[in-house]
Amino acid sequence: MFELSIFAMEIVVTRMIYDLKKEGKFNYLEKGDGTPIIILHGLMGGLSNFDAVAHFFPDKGYTILIPELPIYKMSLLKTNVKTFAKYVADFIDHKGYKEVILLGNSLGGHIGLLCTKMYPEKIKGLVITGSSGLYESAMGESYPKRGDYDYIKGKAENVFYDPKVATKDIVDEVFATVNDRNKLIRTLAIAKSAIRHNMAKDLPKMKNPTCIIWGKNDGVTPPNVAEEFHELLPDSDLFWIDKCGHAAMMEHPEAFNDLLYAWLTDRKF
Repeated sequence: MFELSIFAMEIVVTRMIYDLKKEGKFNYLEKGDGTPIIILHGLMGGLSNFDAVAHFFPDKGYTILIPELPIYKMSLLKTNVKTFAKYVADFIDHKGYKEVILLGNSLGGHIGLLCTKMYPEKIKGLVITGSSGLYESAMGESYPKRGDYDYIKGKAENVFYDPKVATKDIVDEVFATVNDRNKLIRTLAIAKSAIRHNMAKDLPKMKNPTCIIWGKNDGVTPPNVAEEFHELLPDSDLFWIDKCGHAAMMEHPEAFNDLLYAWLTDRKF
């Protein structure tokens, strides 16, 4: 079934207002003018998970783009990692880019990995943090206890090293979503798809430069998962953030941005 910790991580304060562009099937945030970095959110359309990234990099010569992935709008048959990897490739084509940098956290990292496998010529570099794709338990241990607010609060807090990061707004969003039958069914569908798309056999064939940024205290996708990604990916660099859980870009935004900017600079992206 579905481990609620990974689900809670994807929930953000969606009340924040963004000026989204709407073009055909794509709704997306775009900031800056330069090398494109496409950010892949998780299950709840978490634009604000990457708020610090979206503010930092446009001033450094990058364009930040965050497309809303239609995770809760697809038919059940199309609610899978492969469909969303193709959606990202379609978005790259829509924007007219030849190459982009992909950045994904958790499920977004998994989508980025599969997109890189399927369309390597489109991906200049890949950045993953707390990504699924190897560790099946991150996508499947226990069924959410839909009516138990305290249980959900505890799971949300466990996502972070500092439980205070899981604000009441975040917990309330998790609680509302697991009690929404439509969203819960699609959540379980994408979770099962993620388990089926284990990337272990694919990673050694993926030559794209990859930056791995991981929380040393990640309890959802533990540190050994990051080490395995690093071992299997032929051209990867691994960076750690101390006293950090599953969502490094939220819990330690300055450290995350500094590590990513240094890697992009070193790789001349």
